[in-house]
Amino acid sequence: MATFAGMKDFSGEIAYKTARSGGKGGQNVNKVETLVEARWPVADSIVFTEEEKLKIIQVLALKINLEGFLVMRCSETRSQLENKQIVTRKMIALVNNSLIPKRPRLATRPSKAVKERRLENKKRQSERKSNRRRDWD
Repeated sequence: MATFAGMKDFSGEIAYKTARSGGKGGQNVNKVETLVEARWPVADSIVFTEEEKLKIIQVLALKINLEGFLVMRCSETRSQLENKQIVTRKMIALVNNSLIPKRPRLATRPSKAVKERRLENKKRQSERKSNRRRDWD
């Protein structure tokens, strides 16, 4: 289990599948399978603890399918190897970033100047509208 830049590397647990990719490729587009699909079984991972797995499943719930696999695809380049490296990097970054705790929002109050500006704008708008009225007297 290697870690780099503070991230856990689970690339050994990722299964890859290739398919024909759309888009640019000229004559190769109909012959070469450059789209790479990476599938990682979150619950079966031996790299992460049970708590970490629960956190990953919770944060990435929309990206994990019904079978419990985190699935990502890449067809950015015409090279299958490059696409495999890109999707692996993206998946590792996504999973490790999902484990970073979110900082709670600190409640703040509007400053005095902001309040005054808002009230001044309201007065100006009120005057504008009152000037549009006709006197029927």
